[in-house]
Amino acid sequence: MAKMIEVVVDSIRVSLMSQQRVVILREIESERYLPIMVGIYEAEHLTLALQEVEVSRPLTYDLFVNILDSLEAEVVHVEVVSLKDETYFGNIVFNINGSLHNIDSRPSDAMNLAIRLNVPIFVTEDVLDEAGMIPEDDLAETLPDEEVDSERLSVFENYLDQISPDQSEDKPDEEESEEN
Repeated sequence: MAKMIEVVVDSIRVSLMSQQRVVILREIESERYLPIMVGIYEAEHLTLALQEVEVSRPLTYDLFVNILDSLEAEVVHVEVVSLKDETYFGNIVFNINGSLHNIDSRPSDAMNLAIRLNVPIFVTEDVLDEAGMIPEDDLAETLPDEEVDSERLSVFENYLDQISPDQSEDKPDEEESEEN
């Protein structure tokens, strides 16, 4: 069995590339993050659940929670178990009469249930190793190790050298003298 790592929903963001939503999961024990693209409606429903917004009629996820309650089925936790061709796969783990059952699920649906039911979200170590990000490491990989090109920055240095600290204070006086 694959090692499972607990995560929490850190944030929900809008992708600048496609207007799709991105759920950012954060590993509880570290600063590793896992971005998962989700549909607009799934993200909206997740946002409502995270903010504990009451809706007048049950949403699909609320309806499912009500069905589980009436069947006396308990969601133990949800999982993101694999990543294939840029698609994440998940499971909802149920306890029904003392027997555990794994039900295949989109991660967005599983997360929606997890938030509503206050149950843990887990991701396999393999998925986090493949697609997880640590901000400092990712930033270090994108920045060159060489020194910053001082010739390109000299334009800014020249500009800053020409500005005196009290120059901004002189401007109003100059404008006043021009008006007089």
